[in-house]
Amino acid sequence: MSSEKTDQLWSTLHALAVLGEHGSFTAAAARLSISKAAMSQRIAELERAAGVPLVQRTTRSVRLTEAGQRLADGTRSAFAQIQQSFAAVRDLAEAPQGLLRVTAPVAFARQQLVPRLPEFLRAHPQVRLELDLSDGLRPLAVEGFDLAVRHTSAPPETHVAWLLAPTRSLLVASRAYLRKRGAPADPDALRLHDCLHYPRAGQVAGWTLLRGNERAVVPVAGPFSANNSEALRDAALAGLGIALVPDFSAQAALRSGQLQQVLPEWKVEGQFSETLYAIRPYAPYVPRAVEAFVAYLRQAFAEGFGA
Repeated sequence: MSSEKTDQLWSTLHALAVLGEHGSFTAAAARLSISKAAMSQRIAELERAAGVPLVQRTTRSVRLTEAGQRLADGTRSAFAQIQQSFAAVRDLAEAPQGLLRVTAPVAFARQQLVPRLPEFLRAHPQVRLELDLSDGLRPLAVEGFDLAVRHTSAPPETHVAWLLAPTRSLLVASRAYLRKRGAPADPDALRLHDCLHYPRAGQVAGWTLLRGNERAVVPVAGPFSANNSEALRDAALAGLGIALVPDFSAQAALRSGQLQQVLPEWKVEGQFSETLYAIRPYAPYVPRAVEAFVAYLRQAFAEGFGA
């Protein structure tokens, strides 16, 4: 096939890749903002030029043949590079814009991130933000996320990471609980208290506390446990016991006096990470919307979460 003929098929090759991604003529046509008939015509034209079937159609689905898949796989990275290059050029002259997809832990997002989003969106009216609240470690590139907020001490080496803030794990309880049961004088006294903890699969519930050269490992038990720090904080507010939570979960309640810190001179080890990061898969080009959001988060959380 001549180079002139191949040049005429660039948009049709892209249509094939989009069809393979969506598995539907209707969905692929909508993605490309063309009619279903035009989409079908493009694929038929490409099959005539290639001389082999590229798409296998059934009454229920559409999938690429082996030849179609090889063609789509071979051109996908080139089209992705074209898209990135165009976006980079457009960003040179324009303000941050477009859809920004972010995933963040449930408790942190509800308590700290969501309250700060209106200010960012008002400052960048051309940005639309889609927030996924999940405590699971979502595969960013596969699921199409631009950025993730992670409570971790070791961001993946395959990603770019920006430090947002240090965090601490705190023991907290309500004033009512402490009036009724008394405040523990040392870690060993926690054995006599109702302790609200984050369950870990295959591990016996226990807290490790450090003070200088002292180290105490204390088994804990209580009427409630949950794999969400917001739920543990709310249980502590209700007077159910002493909860171990990240400082960002307890910050507001400590400031208002609804909760008090327990054993403040001791540091709790190994329950929650001590750093909060924004991360994204490595790419040579970072959209301006991502850069603007990361810069905003770093400024918003620069002082950490001390009460």
